Amino acid sequence: MYKFLGVLSVVLMSSSIQASDKVGSVGSIDKPNVIIFYVDDLGLRTTELNHLDEPTPWETPNMLELAQKGMNFTQAYSPAPSCSPSRGGLLSGQHPAKTNFTHVSGGNIPNSKKKVPPLVSPFYYEHLSQDVLTLAEALQENGYKTGHVGKWHLGKRKSNAPLANGFDFSYDGRGAHRNSDDRSKYFDDRTYPLSKEKYAPFSKKNPDGISYPLDEVTENALSFVQKNKAEPFFLYLAHWMVHVPIITKNRALLEHYTDKLGIPFPTNSDPITTPGHTNPFYGSMITTVDWSLGRLMSLLEKTDDPRNPGKKLIETTYIFFSSDNGGAELKGTEIITDNFPLDEGKSHVEEGGTRVPMVVSGPGVKRNVIHNGMVNQLDYYPTILALTDSKIDKEYKAKLSGLNLTPVFTGESKEATYDNGEVRKNLFWHFPHGEDSQKSAIREGDFKLHKNYIDNSYSLYRLYKDGKRFDIEEKNDLAKLPEYTSVVKELSTNLERLLTENNALYPNLNPDYKGNPATRTKVPAIDSSTFSKSQRLAEITLKSGKSKLKEAYVLVQLPSESTKKKKSKKKSKAGKKDKSNKHTTYIKLPVEISSNAMKVSAQIPEGYEAYAFVLIDENNFFVSSDIYEVK
Repeated sequence: MYKFLGVLSVVLMSSSIQASDKVGSVGSIDKPNVIIFYVDDLGLRTTELNHLDEPTPWETPNMLELAQKGMNFTQAYSPAPSCSPSRGGLLSGQHPAKTNFTHVSGGNIPNSKKKVPPLVSPFYYEHLSQDVLTLAEALQENGYKTGHVGKWHLGKRKSNAPLANGFDFSYDGRGAHRNSDDRSKYFDDRTYPLSKEKYAPFSKKNPDGISYPLDEVTENALSFVQKNKAEPFFLYLAHWMVHVPIITKNRALLEHYTDKLGIPFPTNSDPITTPGHTNPFYGSMITTVDWSLGRLMSLLEKTDDPRNPGKKLIETTYIFFSSDNGGAELKGTEIITDNFPLDEGKSHVEEGGTRVPMVVSGPGVKRNVIHNGMVNQLDYYPTILALTDSKIDKEYKAKLSGLNLTPVFTGESKEATYDNGEVRKNLFWHFPHGEDSQKSAIREGDFKLHKNYIDNSYSLYRLYKDGKRFDIEEKNDLAKLPEYTSVVKELSTNLERLLTENNALYPNLNPDYKGNPATRTKVPAIDSSTFSKSQRLAEITLKSGKSKLKEAYVLVQLPSESTKKKKSKKKSKAGKKDKSNKHTTYIKLPVEISSNAMKVSAQIPEGYEAYAFVLIDENNFFVSSDIYEVK
């Protein structure tokens, strides 16, 4: 693919650059190994790393051990409050708004009919663009063996798969994290045999510890390390847990937590509805992830590094531990966890949705240090380039959204800084999705500002004051208080600038929502449509007497990779999935609008099977055409 040209040029051109300072400023290891241990839906409050108010009952001794070996970041954030955009941001190094990859399950035509919300979320992709240089590709071209294990969620097509994005090896199986008919009974030791070795937690009932079921995710990660230890390696270990289903195959571990909580062992699959941290299935998942981390750390501690005689792999490997977003608190009527004192959770820009646990260890990283400065997983890409002394082309470096954290790791700087030494002032999030969560937010110093797209209002919260916790609950809105007018103005100006610089897309008004302005009845309407097969030109003509068209684009359906789509003369309504394909996804292409704004036309590339026009009028109302099939 053409995106490799920039990487290959570093060998040939003197204009290529190094990501940042040489690795020698952090550690003396040439081409150190890198592991990103990424947990799904692990909130800040659900481990023993960060006690806020009451301690969690869930035991995570290996996370604590990792923190003793490195730095524990108490104010770390994910790029987004949901899975796919955070993973995309981590591996691309670019803010999700910049890549238009802002939520899960993208690539669909925006739907104004479903539940008829006031706002229609903008179109967003289900995968990273092919012109993105992933972290795996960058490291691969700099001599690293690259492996992915676990969850991917960055596109379902072959061109979006791990092996097409810089990974030499990929295993995307779920391991033991699978649903069952009755989670209180099915602990299948035949499919997932118990280990002979015993591990934490330890108790009076199990003084020597307990066994754990076979987990293929963990085993594949360990195998990748063993097979590639003779060369520099990068392992992206993305656990499926602690995402739903809330389940465990480990009966002894579940019993450990029912005993600890003083509740009966479950006899059916009824939802757990007690508040707080009282779901033993969830606690079992937390500790299982911790066990997996411990298995990996143990292997690194016991294994000699063939490239560095006299050293173990733990001494030559960086481990980045974190989560893709905050904890998911509910699933139906089941209470999974509680992010309090942080507000909200997954799929929200509030602290509970974006603030996550994070630990980094490795050569030269300060040991047993708690760091309270703001950091973001977008910082991983430039930091890892610096740690590994890897080079990328200027074109790709200019697109990176994060900063090199190596000065923080060594203690040279207390805060994340740009190459010129200037301290980063803010972080921002953009999540124009959901019924009650369509917001953007900016964290700057002690303050956090929300922009609510329902009414375009701002809310302001002071999380800290004089370095001490003040309102991390985001309860006291200061936006309308006169003494904070200048703060709202400064942060809102900075947020709007960042959104513009990153090409953020915004929700539009829904004409089907009766509570919206009366101009909703005047939205553009399509009078006719044509398609020229010879010219591959699609065109729609609009009815007169309607509101003026402000902007438009066309969404084209990518060719199927699995089954051929049957030709049909029938139109289908926008937003409905095409069941004749195993997987349907769209990409966005530009259009031409006539001078009188009454015609919209677009070139439909050869091989594309269907298309739909999206129109935005002068009042910011959203309209989509039918889906037209190319025939």
